Amino acid sequence: MDGTMLPVTLMAAGGSALIAFWLALRTGSARRAAKVSIGDGGDMKLIARMRAQANFTEYVPFILILIALIEVTTGTSTWLWIAGALLLVGRVAHGLGMDGLRGGRSFGTATTFLLLVGLGLYAVAIPLLASHTPKPTVLTTVPAQG
Repeated sequence: MDGTMLPVTLMAAGGSALIAFWLALRTGSARRAAKVSIGDGGDMKLIARMRAQANFTEYVPFILILIALIEVTTGTSTWLWIAGALLLVGRVAHGLGMDGLRGGRSFGTATTFLLLVGLGLYAVAIPLLASHTPKPTVLTTVPAQG
């Protein structure tokens, strides 16, 4: 391993890990308050927090993988920094929106979908738009020993 640093990916993955922990704590808190250890017990607050946590795990890995692969392929860019920051802000907003923050859920969902589609299309376009001109092969001759 050459020690290549992917700063956008590191920031987005580290922030995502912290958000995942925060969502888990919130779900656990709702479980304790509802006195439900398995399932949701029909408790609406617990259901909403479980869905916020599950929704996070359904979408964030794809976006992180796309950010990482794009960063490896094209390098670090301002646009990837913006995408990483939007991912984190959107996922916090979604979690709070599931608890009733006005507009939070919509903002988080829209941000997540835009990132998923935008990064997905960009990732598909990169190899299609890349120059496929083969690099010239350099042949070297080695004098015969003898």
